[in-house]
Amino acid sequence: MILVMLGTQNNGFHRLLEEVQKNIDNGNITEDVVVQKGYTKFESKDMTIYDQLPQEDILKLIDDSSFVITHGGVGSIITAITKGKKVIAVPRLKAYKEHVNDHQLDIIKSFGDMGYIIGLNGVEELPQALKQIDNFEPKKYVQNTGKILKIIEDFIN
Repeated sequence: MILVMLGTQNNGFHRLLEEVQKNIDNGNITEDVVVQKGYTKFESKDMTIYDQLPQEDILKLIDDSSFVITHGGVGSIITAITKGKKVIAVPRLKAYKEHVNDHQLDIIKSFGDMGYIIGLNGVEELPQALKQIDNFEPKKYVQNTGKILKIIEDFIN
C-alpha cells in the first residue's frame, strides 16, 4: 500500500492526486493507494480517500505502507522518515494557489540533499521518482532539533 499525505493545509493540492491517478491508470502504480487529502477536493474509484485522520491512524498507515508520497510539509516528512519510510515529497506551489509561497521547494531540497527523501520540484517528476523508489536507500533519520532549527533559521534569513 502507498500512503499519500496532503497534510492539513487549507488549500487544495489537486495536481498531485491527478498525477497519482495518471500513474495508476498507466500502470506505474499497481499497489493500493490510501490518501489523506485534507481540504483537497478529489474523488477516485482507484484510491481510498479520507479527509482527515486521527494521528494514530496516520501512524498506522505509515507503518503499513511500502512508501509515502507527501506534500512538502515538515511535519509530514519528519513523521514518515522517523519511522524509516521511503518518501517522495512534492511541493505545493504558490503559482497554483496551493500555498502562500514556495517554501516547500526549499524544505524538500534540504531533506533531499541530506539523503532522507526523494525530493521533486513538481508533480510531473512523479513517474521518474516511482521508478527510483525501490532502489532508494534513505539515510536513517536521527532527530536533531538543532539541525532542523538551523534549516528553518537559514530559510527565514
